[in-house]
Amino acid sequence: MRFTEEQIRRYSRHIILPEVGGKGQERLLASRALLIGAGGLGSPAAYYLAAAGIGTLGIVDFDDVDLSNLQRQILHRTDDVGRPKVESAREALQALNPDVRVIPYKEQLTSANILELLAEHDVVVDGSDNFPTRYLVNDACVIAGKPNVYGSVFRFEGQVTVFQPGQGPCYRCLYPEPPPPGLVPSCQEAGVLGVLPGVIGLVQAIETVKVLLKIGEPLIGRLLTFDALGLRFRELKLRRDPACPLCGEAPTITQLIDYEEFCAVGP
Repeated sequence: MRFTEEQIRRYSRHIILPEVGGKGQERLLASRALLIGAGGLGSPAAYYLAAAGIGTLGIVDFDDVDLSNLQRQILHRTDDVGRPKVESAREALQALNPDVRVIPYKEQLTSANILELLAEHDVVVDGSDNFPTRYLVNDACVIAGKPNVYGSVFRFEGQVTVFQPGQGPCYRCLYPEPPPPGLVPSCQEAGVLGVLPGVIGLVQAIETVKVLLKIGEPLIGRLLTFDALGLRFRELKLRRDPACPLCGEAPTITQLIDYEEFCAVGP
């Protein structure tokens, strides 16, 4: 493709990087990333992916903006309270970079629709905040062969890794079973430092760009943890479990299931 003069100016700091260059920027503009959630993690990740020139950003979120979101969900403004998150996110991202096509999906992610969504995208950025969605995204990505850039936050701590099918472990290798209902409180119940998702979401954006460009060393088989109170990063090695029912040597999970029931949080 031929860059316009405006694009050359916009992406000049990428283009002069030998590891990216013009061809790498072309690849980013042709790439499609699916963000699970337009909340605390999805907000910073989406902002920087849009700024980087990821050509298509799909955003899945069925919630509306609440005043309590604004402490950390920087895609949304006070005037957006009551509006669908995907709509305020689309406005903010396209105002930042009109090169980027933002596709809003105001729907709940389920076993019935996720594989169709994954088929249209190159990479998934999981910023979900509940166990059923995390297991659903993980299983679907393994089945579809899509990289999953995973992040989570809780109170003052966060973690990031990349689950790349065929190259490393999956979420089930790390957490074979969901915790009993009520054992792990949600951020709504336990709180979260407002700036913490910014750190974790930005690391997710970095990893997404690396995966799309095939540069550097993505966090495959490595879990990066962050302690905000101590301001410490720590890296843990992850290994694929040969007995994993999804990505192991003799998988027993070959299709998507009812994840609300699996996590025992359904009616």
